[in-house]
Amino acid sequence: MTAIQPDILIGQEELRRRVEELGQQISDHYRAIDEMPVLVSVLKGSAIFLADLIRALDIDVRLDFMSISSYGDGSASGVVRIVKDLEESIEGRHVLVVEDIVDTGLTLNYLRRTLGSRQPASLRAVTLLDKAVRRLIPVELEWAGFEIPDVFVLGYGLDHNGIYRNVRYIFATEDITSLVGDPNMYVPALFSSSDGPRPL
Repeated sequence: MTAIQPDILIGQEELRRRVEELGQQISDHYRAIDEMPVLVSVLKGSAIFLADLIRALDIDVRLDFMSISSYGDGSASGVVRIVKDLEESIEGRHVLVVEDIVDTGLTLNYLRRTLGSRQPASLRAVTLLDKAVRRLIPVELEWAGFEIPDVFVLGYGLDHNGIYRNVRYIFATEDITSLVGDPNMYVPALFSSSDGPRPL
């Protein structure tokens, strides 16, 4: 059986360069106001982006984590619940929300309202991927790595059924029906050796 090759959207080196650029821009911003930000990572998708981003920063930071889940009629409703909340108070702190992808804007809008109600000194957001074509409501986004088209993306933290998070680049699929029917459809092409995900 022939392995189905993924359609590479953003390569490993391109990701590295852009994350370093974001790290410098964010460092410059918080250094100018002489404040240490609290980076709030939204689990699980943003974990890999966060890990690379904090290593690209040349300022001191604190980390905290949230996990949220959609319910009711799904993410399109914008109705979510907090599964894991922050461990520390953000009152009077400068907060930077770290997202893997922003599309409809509903989740980030919820996060900005929820965290904003806790009286931080400032509240900003950075996302690796901005799928602006899918936006349903306007939402503030201070930094974005890449604007992408309306395609389903995987890799570099983004998954389907828990698979593909550790692929080192971002790939796209337009055949979502086949992926739903066979979540492992790209596994033979991506994990065909003992070295794990093939680099690009």
